[in-house]
Amino acid sequence: MAKLILVRHGQSQWNLENRFTGWIDIPLTDTGREEARRAGEQLQDIHIDQAFTSVLNRAIETLEIALGSAEQPDVPIIRDQAINERMYGDLQGLNKDEVAAQHGAAQVKIWRRSYDIAPPNGESLKDTAARAIPYFEQHILPVVKSGKNVLVSAHGNSLRAIVMKLDNLSQAEVLELNIPNGVPIIYEIDNDGSVISKKQFD
Repeated sequence: MAKLILVRHGQSQWNLENRFTGWIDIPLTDTGREEARRAGEQLQDIHIDQAFTSVLNRAIETLEIALGSAEQPDVPIIRDQAINERMYGDLQGLNKDEVAAQHGAAQVKIWRRSYDIAPPNGESLKDTAARAIPYFEQHILPVVKSGKNVLVSAHGNSLRAIVMKLDNLSQAEVLELNIPNGVPIIYEIDNDGSVISKKQFD
């Protein structure tokens, strides 16, 4: 039985500024770096064999800080855009409150929280799941099933898609799911891919 650890990146500068970030490469804040350090400290007792991250710097930096804090800086890392954040299209870089003032709060809620309605020129959660879940099934889960402990540093929406798969959530249930910044979620998974247990740090 092996562990799969999911960590959403620490707070980014645009998280702080309440902006739609998506695929824009925004750095962590000092708070975000501290969240990453704390995540690593919580993982010190788990030997990590392999790590995966998106190609966006906020996830990469979170992973590197967490591995250093866990005193495991030499873990091999695979980067892939399949687990990038949801791409927010024309909304990227815009302040969420200003977009709500322009388009109406109800429309913004649909763009942000519906399953299959995408913002203009962007991705829906369904679109994000269509790339993140196959990548998880083809590249990450086989490593875990082989008995290795795996750490994944990614984003709110790509991780929501993976948790949707692991927890067998419906489309309605996943819309209520929020992944906090820098908080490890640990699954124990057996060699046929079944989830045995789930734990989330405070």
